[in-house]
Amino acid sequence: MRMFRTLLAALPLLAAALPALAGPTLEAVKARGQLVCGVNSGVAGFSAPDSRGEFQGLDADFCRAIAAATLGDAGKVRFVPTTYQTRFVALQSGEVDVLARNVTQTLLRDTSLGFNMAGVNFYDGQGFMVSRASGIAAAKQLDGATVCVLPGSTSELNLGDWARREKIRVQPVVLGSMDEMTTAYQSGRCDAMTTDASQLAALRVSAIRAPEEHLILPERISKEPLGPMVRHGDEEWRDIVFWTFSAMVEAEELGITRTNVAEMKSSQDPNIQRLLGVTPGFGKALGLPEDWAFQVIRQVGNYGESFSRNLGAESPIRLDRGMNNLWTRGGLMYALPLR
Repeated sequence: MRMFRTLLAALPLLAAALPALAGPTLEAVKARGQLVCGVNSGVAGFSAPDSRGEFQGLDADFCRAIAAATLGDAGKVRFVPTTYQTRFVALQSGEVDVLARNVTQTLLRDTSLGFNMAGVNFYDGQGFMVSRASGIAAAKQLDGATVCVLPGSTSELNLGDWARREKIRVQPVVLGSMDEMTTAYQSGRCDAMTTDASQLAALRVSAIRAPEEHLILPERISKEPLGPMVRHGDEEWRDIVFWTFSAMVEAEELGITRTNVAEMKSSQDPNIQRLLGVTPGFGKALGLPEDWAFQVIRQVGNYGESFSRNLGAESPIRLDRGMNNLWTRGGLMYALPLR
């Protein structure tokens, strides 16, 4: 019995000593020297090209974080813009290594489509935008309204479910892209448009004329946990993507930023030592260099830094952290332990 207890106690140490077997996706990324990341073609705050044509946003930052973790260089990313119709095909076919484009994580996408969820990097909910001139102040006042929505999205399904549940009638106007939906809404073809509330906030700032004349209604009609997806069959790659995001959240919890990460390597806090690779073994467990998380934080930053510059106080969108704040500040962001 004593021997059994000794072996049981040694299992975590034995596991940490074993290097992860490199999966096919990591091998492909290393061989080409570049991460191929599927992103949204243009949602401000998440992934949209700037004036120089370079993608910026929360999801674009996460692509760079994966590149920093796996290749040591956040710049080694090729962004592949995808639409609602092409996003899943791009991942299934192997055209992209990871899909990071504010995609809602659902049971059927996890099972029938053959994807693995790799964490939630933004908690959202579906909302409605209307013009202030319409006099609509609550979602139930949309009875009889035309509503612009994207095809093949959870928004389209949620709209139907919500209307049936509330026993009201809405007429969906299904448009092929976010640009088409925005144009139709502004032309008066739709009384309202619906998608994730964060996207509505981004569109109101970046794509809507006279944004002060438009209102995002207070109701949220769904849960929209958004996050990266990878293909089934490569658990090692899923682990890398998942723990890259967890490291960004952990860094914020521990007060590690882009500017202080180098000096933090001398900290005596064992949690910081493990995260930054001072205590070895955790990079090896992922099949990565021991400084993988250090590179992520040094080159991209922690989760809070990325949120602030892309969606929060440092951005034109100025979204409140809300549910996306750390759990210690009333939000839902909670890093799994690096042990």
